[in-house]
Amino acid sequence: MPKLKTRKAAIKRYKKTGNNKFLRRRGFKAHILTKKSSKRKRQLSKSITVKKVDLAHIKKMLLI
Repeated sequence: MPKLKTRKAAIKRYKKTGNNKFLRRRGFKAHILTKKSSKRKRQLSKSITVKKVDLAHIKKMLLI
């Protein structure tokens, strides 16, 4: 059976923390920013941890 390749898109999007959790960026900050408040744009810039529901899927993509 051949080796499995890691999903390069997943490597670019997720970062593993020391506690075996994953950080991800928020969406909705690419365009049409004029109607969004400064507070909303600032909060969209921050990274957040991935939910438990999605962890198995991400680990599978990263071959962890």
